[in-house]
Amino acid sequence: MEPLNRRRFLRSTATLAASTWMTPLGQHLARAQEKEPAGSTAQSVIVLWMAGGPSQLETFDPHEGSRIAGGTRQISTAVKGIVLAQGLEQVAEEMASISLVRSMMSREGDHERGTYNVKTGFRPDPTVVHPSLGAVACHQLPINGAEIPRHVSILSYQWPARGGYLGDKYDAFLMYDPAGPVPDTQSYIAKERDDRRFKTLDIINQSFASGREARVNNTLHRDTIKAALKMMDSSQLKAFDVSQEPASVRKMYGDSAFGRGCLAARRLVQAGVRCVEVTLSGWDTHANNHQFHTNNLKILDPAFAALIKDLRQHGLLDKTMVICMGEFGRTPSINPAGGRDHWPSGFSLAMAGGGIRGGQVIGETDPEAKEEPTGQVHVANLFATVFTALGIDYQKVNQTPIGRTVKFSEGTPIDKLLLSKG
Repeated sequence: MEPLNRRRFLRSTATLAASTWMTPLGQHLARAQEKEPAGSTAQSVIVLWMAGGPSQLETFDPHEGSRIAGGTRQISTAVKGIVLAQGLEQVAEEMASISLVRSMMSREGDHERGTYNVKTGFRPDPTVVHPSLGAVACHQLPINGAEIPRHVSILSYQWPARGGYLGDKYDAFLMYDPAGPVPDTQSYIAKERDDRRFKTLDIINQSFASGREARVNNTLHRDTIKAALKMMDSSQLKAFDVSQEPASVRKMYGDSAFGRGCLAARRLVQAGVRCVEVTLSGWDTHANNHQFHTNNLKILDPAFAALIKDLRQHGLLDKTMVICMGEFGRTPSINPAGGRDHWPSGFSLAMAGGGIRGGQVIGETDPEAKEEPTGQVHVANLFATVFTALGIDYQKVNQTPIGRTVKFSEGTPIDKLLLSKG
């Protein structure tokens, strides 16, 4: 994870400032659009990113007793006929709110390319950098009074969510373990000295702006600084502080950085953040696959289940979509090192909450791994579905900085996943 310094922090706050929303016209438009899009159910997205590519057979698509299972056991869930891998007992209790997609299809079997594909909905293209799901959500959905970045990535491992052609201002704000402080939001010098510095800076800015007002206004430099200082002094920063939660709630999520990240995600959504990505790494199991998955499920199971329950208890689940996914799955065969290798054909993910119909399975894989999955869902179709649930026009045509026209998604929504299509 790239460390944040003061300069990079100020740049990241351009999420709030360095756009037309900070101009008088932009503020007027913001007030006019300060409501949820018509027909929208979801208002925020929480992505639980399983970095490295989890095995579908040890998570959401077990085939106990088959050759490809490699001894993995399965458990029943709260929905009759739907099973999960052993180790997801708490998630199983929340199955009525969850949809499983067991037939995800991708053509990218490399970690970096696969991550790009599943985070943006597009395959890598040397002529354009596509925005991630969260960047599009922040670009298209109302600000709703947020004083902190509306796109946050917690425990990002590699290749964090980016703004792409929408601009760096839509990059995710990077956060470490929420047990610690928010990076670069506290000055390292005494307040009196800080105040003197900003007074001096204000004099310099005023002098520079003399005779150059139009040029200065176009840079939005002053607005960016103002938004950064506003964030640093904002009470909304408390949303990152999970220590304010009761001990019973913190325990529910599990004593792990990932669990704390999921709890922070719920708090951030409450504060108006549009997209939070929480990363759990360690799924690249080319060796000792079963043991690594057992260890990771001990972290994922309580955190994922607690997030769904906690969102429901706070009246947020209907408005917050939760997606648990990685860049691809794992091979049906087990290699000589006891691991499973990369498998982009027929991997799994789980979705719950805002706009998503729970208690069902989309697609099916062959327990003998001889046939292609049925009901195949391509990555582009997943993104079209998510954007539809968010009330975003997935076919909207955008123009990149070099003049190329690109849609938010080239896919088609999966009606079976959407409550609005029921």
